[in-house]
Amino acid sequence: MKMTVEIDCTPLEARAFLGLPDVTTLNEKLVEEMQSRMSANISMLSPDELLKNWTAFGVGAQEQFRKLMDMGMAAARPK
Repeated sequence: MKMTVEIDCTPLEARAFLGLPDVTTLNEKLVEEMQSRMSANISMLSPDELLKNWTAFGVGAQEQFRKLMDMGMAAARPK
């Protein structure tokens, strides 16, 4: 036997029915904290800052790659 039950209720009503805690205030605090952090760090998304970060990483990565190749060449040289 197969039975299907459809219940039409809001999430708040479902939580209350199942005995789950009301997390509305916790959710509001969490969203507020995320918004404040995003507002504080929004300047990091400016094109100037992004390019500055990307080029700094690129130059460092190129230098590390060059050192790795130099070490490989030194190890491959006959003694």
